[in-house]
Amino acid sequence: MNLPFSLARTSAWLAAVAAAATVLSACSPVKVLNRLVPSSTYDFEGDVRYGAAERQRLDIYRPLAATQTASAARPLVVFFYGGTWTTGERASFKFVGEALASRGAVVVIPDYGLSPTFKYPVFAQDSALAVKWALDNAARLGADPKQVYVMGHSSGGYNAAMVALDPRWLGAVGASPKALAGWIGLAGPYDFLPIENPDAQVAFNWPNTPPDSQPLAHVSAAAPRTLLMAARNDKLVNPVRNTGQMAARLRAAGVEVQTREFDDLSHITLIGAVAKPLQWLGGPVLPPLEDFLGLSPRAAK
Repeated sequence: MNLPFSLARTSAWLAAVAAAATVLSACSPVKVLNRLVPSSTYDFEGDVRYGAAERQRLDIYRPLAATQTASAARPLVVFFYGGTWTTGERASFKFVGEALASRGAVVVIPDYGLSPTFKYPVFAQDSALAVKWALDNAARLGADPKQVYVMGHSSGGYNAAMVALDPRWLGAVGASPKALAGWIGLAGPYDFLPIENPDAQVAFNWPNTPPDSQPLAHVSAAAPRTLLMAARNDKLVNPVRNTGQMAARLRAAGVEVQTREFDDLSHITLIGAVAKPLQWLGGPVLPPLEDFLGLSPRAAK
């Protein structure tokens, strides 16, 4: 491979690759990556309760007050992280909050109940409660209540899909998927019975997992507009069975769907490429998000 870099730039590039592989492995805490993310491009409010349980807390990333105008109609994005419903914490995904808030979105990142302490449907219920909080507080946060989106990566993509497609969860807290402007899934598992992953087996009490636990079972013409992204070479969540099948089912129901597939990204780097230090990794992940949410890339400069 011919790289037109100086030795110093080549060394820096290799170091960045090594760092990316380390800090983005298995959706684990990404403290190293977050240290490289700017803290001056957004306003932050942390440890906000959306429910009474210990993990029912969220962090809020907002565009800088100096950039806001009274007439601005800002989208609000509720982002759910992955971790096989077993690991994860909201603080690890500062890089997602920064990327979107610096481009003009209000971003809410909640924690939710994790297995083995909690099992399905608790994480779907917690996710719905967090979205209900976002719907109720959008205007106070400077966002348009009619532009609330749910977004998730990996198992967090499952959470987003269930909130957006299965009306049971928002209905139980006095809301409806009809209130959502859209949903975004990055490498989400939407059809995974029978369950093979040991952690997911525990989270879903396999083999006593109800068929209606699968997001694909809830596709209808009432689904919000959708953006689905995946890595073609994803080794953890089959992109054809999950993203491809979900897109086809939604389109057959008459739902507006956008899809993006990337050759040079993996299951993990698909979300990592959102981060400012890693946006060179191999696929333009941010432009489809900006377009879908109506954000301006110039706001991040």
